[in-house]
Amino acid sequence: MSSATPRRPRPPARLPLAGALRLGRPSDIWFKPALSVVAAVAPPNLTLLALDRLDLAMYTMAGSLCALYAHNRPYATRARALAWVVLGMTGGLAVALLAASLTANAVVLVTVGALLAAVQKALCDATRVGPPGNVVLTFISSATLFMPQTPGQIPGHLALALAAGAWAWLIGMAPGRVRPHGPERRATAQALNAAAAYAAAHHPGDTAGTPVAGPAGAQEGNARARAAAAAAVHAAWQTLLWARDSEPRRALQRLLVRAEVALAAPADSDPERLRAWARQLRGTGTVPRPDDLVDDDELLGLDATLAVGQPPLWRRLGPLAPLAVRTALGCALAGYIALALGIGRPYWALVTAASLYQANVTLTWSRGLQRVVGNLVGVLAYAALVPVAHLHQVALVLVCLALNFGAEALISRNYWLGSVCVTPMALLITEFARHQDAGELITERVVDTLVGALVGFAAAVAVTNRRAGDRLGQALIAAERAREDVALLLAESQQQPRPRPAPDALEPARRSLAAALVHLRTTADAAAGEWWQRALPEERVMAVEQAGHRTLAATARRQKLLARTAVRDTSTEAEATRP
Repeated sequence: MSSATPRRPRPPARLPLAGALRLGRPSDIWFKPALSVVAAVAPPNLTLLALDRLDLAMYTMAGSLCALYAHNRPYATRARALAWVVLGMTGGLAVALLAASLTANAVVLVTVGALLAAVQKALCDATRVGPPGNVVLTFISSATLFMPQTPGQIPGHLALALAAGAWAWLIGMAPGRVRPHGPERRATAQALNAAAAYAAAHHPGDTAGTPVAGPAGAQEGNARARAAAAAAVHAAWQTLLWARDSEPRRALQRLLVRAEVALAAPADSDPERLRAWARQLRGTGTVPRPDDLVDDDELLGLDATLAVGQPPLWRRLGPLAPLAVRTALGCALAGYIALALGIGRPYWALVTAASLYQANVTLTWSRGLQRVVGNLVGVLAYAALVPVAHLHQVALVLVCLALNFGAEALISRNYWLGSVCVTPMALLITEFARHQDAGELITERVVDTLVGALVGFAAAVAVTNRRAGDRLGQALIAAERAREDVALLLAESQQQPRPRPAPDALEPARRSLAAALVHLRTTADAAAGEWWQRALPEERVMAVEQAGHRTLAATARRQKLLARTAVRDTSTEAEATRP
């Protein structure tokens, strides 16, 4: 029911400064995209260097940079994801080259670039392609918009991109020959470690990874650890559901069940054992088997979970409309202002604006700050590297390869740190075709960075996302309904003389509740960072989350009892039928 007293709009969220620039821990697989992009970029660039055709490097890089994607996916789905990335990259390149061949009007080209950026942002977010998202696609399409082109050259340039993309696909799939279940093992290990961190907070004697804090700080830290663990477990299940059915996958599922039990009943779990299992998943050794394994009854209901697919693409695109409008408007205005200032490369301002847009205004501000700091430090790095790069074209190619590696090695710690390598690389790429004046490039890059960041953020503020509050309300209703469904099944399972429903009926409902709680937390965080909305039901969100996790804990205990009952009944029936 609606309240008679209207809720006042919330004031703008606080915009972080130092926190946005704080360095985090590197990704567990930082070396994989770093080595992959070098292996994908080096052969085409060195071949063009030997042929004295480095001016074609932008087209081969369009395909080579696809090696940055899908490193967190099992190889069966990685093959499809990489193929779609290559096709998407080539499609954006084709539109850009066609536009460049039809007109030299800079305003028209900026408009096309802005629309392409909006489409790329929406599709990357809707399909959850993962890092580096739309930024690389937008960089390639925007840069090639301003490269002189004739219609007759387009097929050849697209063929170069597709050939390099095929090579990038092979690079992305190559590790599967050595460690075929690597992504699934990593995702499960991350879930186990996250569950261990949450369980450790409920064990006074275990302080590994648990900071000491006062009562308020401990409660907040506990909530953060629970949300992180739930998200990690949910992500690991998604990874395993993507993978092909096999005995290693089922062994990983059993470990993931233990992570879920720890999340539901942390006080009854052993954090050190969870960490030990996570350590054993490194490498290619045998997947550990829990000592308290209860046959395969724990995995009942997984087939029902597998049968639940994603919503259609058009439904996933609907909530992203404000983000797409922000991207189109911000990129277009940034490009137009760069043109008005006489900048020769307005696509830099366009790409800067496109790189900002995150789930809400607060995160967009953080990304803008990171982008500006990284680019300003990056132009200083370019000034230091350009004398070396100008020694010879071989040096130019090698410096760019080193910067490719550095960008991917550092960007997982913080976006601004990776930008320190991306900026000089982008500046040096412009010299593949011809020698450029370093001072002019530095000036244009600084101006474009500031224009893109300021105008892009202004567009994010101007295009409000008031539907974020509505989506939070829908997520609350979905979580409450999922909890009620599980509670009803729990009540039915306690009926006598024979408990109903079977474990396989309870399992899909439990997973739906876990997914609903993760979605609720993600939606609440996104809505909290938007400006000029009505007051959010924060207390209701907390109450629903707490009730949902209590229900999950009760479900975990009940499922264990049901599984043991099923095993006992089977044994009794087998003995009764003996002659």
